[in-house]
Amino acid sequence: MDKTLLKGLKVIEALGQGATARGVSDLAAELELTKSNAHRVLKTLESAGYVLHDAGTGRYRLSLKVWELGSRLVSRLDFKREAPEVMERLMLATRETVHLSILAGDEVVYVDKIDGPEPVRAYSAVGGRAPAYAVATGKVLLAYHPSDLVQQFANDLIPYTENTLKSADELYSELGRVRSQGYAVNNAEYRDSVSGIAAPIFALEGNVIAAIGISGPSMRFGASHVEHLAPHVVSAAKQISARLGYRA
Repeated sequence: MDKTLLKGLKVIEALGQGATARGVSDLAAELELTKSNAHRVLKTLESAGYVLHDAGTGRYRLSLKVWELGSRLVSRLDFKREAPEVMERLMLATRETVHLSILAGDEVVYVDKIDGPEPVRAYSAVGGRAPAYAVATGKVLLAYHPSDLVQQFANDLIPYTENTLKSADELYSELGRVRSQGYAVNNAEYRDSVSGIAAPIFALEGNVIAAIGISGPSMRFGASHVEHLAPHVVSAAKQISARLGYRA
């Protein structure tokens, strides 16, 4: 057991439970540490950005960094809970299969889905994966993701169909288009005759943590119909984002 790490975590917990900033002496007494030990832990946490020091009073309090980490975790846990009702409404509005996806490396993972009522529909499974650059939910997630991940595979794109993005330039251009219009379109780029539309789900602090999308046979995703369906998908994504506390 790393005792130094444990002491740091106990100090963070003590500061988080208190209603006001704390001094070194009372923290040391509460946690059964020497004053020098408590001071050293506090200074380490301060240098890492987790604790703020008021030079005037000599007291310490938690920084917003701890809140930011916690809010990210809460948002990640909550989006699946907040999504089903919205997914159901999106399915009824579009009559297509609805997916909820997250990014795992250079792939998307389908974490939830609701099948549409149409007798002919695209097959997918919860837990299934797909190359992010070749499906709508994946494009959305990549578009709002740090560019270093995209750079890792942008020059090695596998052509799954004749419509798959084939070069880094095509990929970067497509991701720029996604950010500009607020949604992504998959035009039979992973599976022949299967298309889709997706939009980003934002967490409280403004980062994209998931994507919601619809998919179905390409014969139902003509250009004019995509223009009709896209606002429904974007609206669903905004509803889930709002439930997570995001305000554009």
